[in-house]
Amino acid sequence: MSRVGKKPVPVPAGVTAKVDGQHVSVKGAKGELKFDVPDDVAVSLDGGMIKVDPRFETKRARAMWGMSRAMINNLVTGVSKGFERKLEITGVGYKAAVAGKNLQLSLGYSHDVTYPIPAGIAITTPKPTEIVIAGSDRREVGQIAAEIRAYRPPEPYKGKGVRYEGEFIFRKEGKKK
Repeated sequence: MSRVGKKPVPVPAGVTAKVDGQHVSVKGAKGELKFDVPDDVAVSLDGGMIKVDPRFETKRARAMWGMSRAMINNLVTGVSKGFERKLEITGVGYKAAVAGKNLQLSLGYSHDVTYPIPAGIAITTPKPTEIVIAGSDRREVGQIAAEIRAYRPPEPYKGKGVRYEGEFIFRKEGKKK
């Protein structure tokens, strides 16, 4: 039995949720998000709570039950509070800056890397060595953070590169003479 799926998702004030069969749409201050629930799961809206239940007693239905509840909770959280991911840049001369609708990254290559900022996502650089990615869709915020990190992942010898805030990089010792 799913511990996550059992709990109903509360809909806070200022957020409107709509359930149309297997289609859930949530609208709030930070935008509108939609999710299509798998057929193995039944969704209902009961007085300010979205309730998710499995339709069958199969392993797949139980897996989709918890996943669907978590996805709906992410929709509600995204349109009310939003999500944020922070990246740290470590290395001599490595820096980031927002220029118009692009993120300019100097990561030790012969040229600067230009990353276009998608619609619905806000990228800021409070310091030249810090990037903050914010938006209402958790999956999209995480995907953009992963794409930016992939330009120069942290290396194990000096720790240079782009890393998530608080990420531990296992350091290697290097060769001895």
